[in-house]
Amino acid sequence: MSLLTLHRNHARDLAPLARLLADPDDLALVNPHAAQPFDPGEWAMKWVGERDDETFYLLDDAGCEVGFFALRVGVGPEVRHLTYVFVEERMRGGTGEELARLAEDAARDLGALSITLKVELDNEPALNLYRKAGYEELSRRGGMATMRRDLDG
Repeated sequence: MSLLTLHRNHARDLAPLARLLADPDDLALVNPHAAQPFDPGEWAMKWVGERDDETFYLLDDAGCEVGFFALRVGVGPEVRHLTYVFVEERMRGGTGEELARLAEDAARDLGALSITLKVELDNEPALNLYRKAGYEELSRRGGMATMRRDLDG
């Protein structure tokens, strides 16, 4: 299994994300409210367009984009909201813990003291992953669990 590295998307380039989410099922899984097919303009304006939103690509050992996530500003700049998490199917089944660690490191680098996220209640593997990583479930509503993890220094 290859190790993932993180690339902060300073250029706000969404072309790799368009490639990752070319399958309508993957796009619907990551963002059920987004237009089909993937529209970089819509994503830049509506989903990751706030000045303080930061996006990241996960790279495999060959430097190819194999995943994506965004850290949006939560309730104040000291909270980051992890969203739009996606990993290519060939990389699933073992990269979740590494992705969670990389997201936490990225949030710390952005000055966050905690991370929040929402996960579907019927996505048991993701729920278990976040629980194992130390996320606390805050609430359940509309088929989703809201979770938080306070980051240590």
